[in-house]
Amino acid sequence: MESRAQRRLDSITHHLVLPIQSNRGLQKVVLSSNNGGNKHEEAEPVVIGGMVLDIHATPSLPANPRTTTPGKVSYVLGGVARNVAECMSKLGAKPFMISALGLDMAGNLLLEHWESAGLPTEGIWKHQNIETAVVCSILDASGELATAVASVESIDKFLRPEWIERFRCNIRSATVVMVDANLNPSALKSSCQLAAESKIPVWFEPVSVEKSRRINSVVKYISFASPNEDELVAMANTLSGGNVFCPIERESSPSKCSKGKLFDMLKPAVWVLLENGIKIVIVTLGPDGVFLCSKGGPSLMRVGCEGIKPYNSNGILFKTMTASCPPKPFLSLQDSETSSFLFAVHFPALPASVVRLTGAGDCLVGGTISSLCAGLDIVQSVAVGIAASKAAVESETNVPSAINLAVIADDAKSVYSAAEVVFHQSML
Repeated sequence: MESRAQRRLDSITHHLVLPIQSNRGLQKVVLSSNNGGNKHEEAEPVVIGGMVLDIHATPSLPANPRTTTPGKVSYVLGGVARNVAECMSKLGAKPFMISALGLDMAGNLLLEHWESAGLPTEGIWKHQNIETAVVCSILDASGELATAVASVESIDKFLRPEWIERFRCNIRSATVVMVDANLNPSALKSSCQLAAESKIPVWFEPVSVEKSRRINSVVKYISFASPNEDELVAMANTLSGGNVFCPIERESSPSKCSKGKLFDMLKPAVWVLLENGIKIVIVTLGPDGVFLCSKGGPSLMRVGCEGIKPYNSNGILFKTMTASCPPKPFLSLQDSETSSFLFAVHFPALPASVVRLTGAGDCLVGGTISSLCAGLDIVQSVAVGIAASKAAVESETNVPSAINLAVIADDAKSVYSAAEVVFHQSML
């Protein structure tokens, strides 16, 4: 209780005085206790980005233009960063959220849920002049997005560097910082710089094709990126300074594309991201699974995760997954000392009874980050992320109301055992 009370007091202080510079490289937050001694609290992951109310409309009949269609309309708590953070919390992490909400219906719904989950709200700016971000999505019968209208200007307008910098102590002592590309370029750069100054790994979640291009000004700070195929191509084109790469068109093919052939099509774009300094690229492929990519080889992939310091409070996840997922044989493959070597592992997707797909990618990221923070390696962590994404698509909400760790462990074991190397050679 002292820890939580002190954290709230520190948050109030952030609003009254300029933040004090913290020691670089600090991995523990030192809090003063009432008896004059010092009390250590484990560092937490920090998530910076949007909290959004999603309005989902699913027609029960084929929709006709210029008229109403019977169906179901529901309010769903959303926002990429919010979804990621909530998924992390369901897996035992305690993320610190930095965002902005209005004092309106949408903001109240989002804040009430956050408080009921016992998650810290100090980093969430709440003000009457903020219009909470809302996205209205029209889904088809399969749960796929047909079209959407997004009113998210408040994230650009109010989630500014000045607000984010008030929590520099949280950022500089974090296990990892995840940013979503809803942040405006100045806020995105400020977040990444604060983390980089203390060598805190940064995870970039692209959000959309258009917003994924914001990678250009912050790529030198990014350790992890999690694009889908289209976002990958957009990011590679932005970093290359032109339209060098074309979107992958697979649906027109009468036969399913093999994972090897698919990676051959994507690897030039993946290589651009790695050449620009990103350590780990996780390409999400929908029903075709995930590609996990890095330079060099297995141990160099682990080097890309070295900055993430695990915390002991998530020991249950660590123990459960290490028992289910022993080290993979390919992790002993020889590394290459040349800078032109590309290493990629494919993970299959899990069969699922799909309800809606909107939270799948966010839960994959949340599951992966939680696992890394718990001390699992990147291969185990991605397997957990895929298991969490399966739970998401089988739920009515973006993040399942409850996550059964035993089920996650069983699903992750299936994914982990089927993971295999698809590329391990020089790009020259």
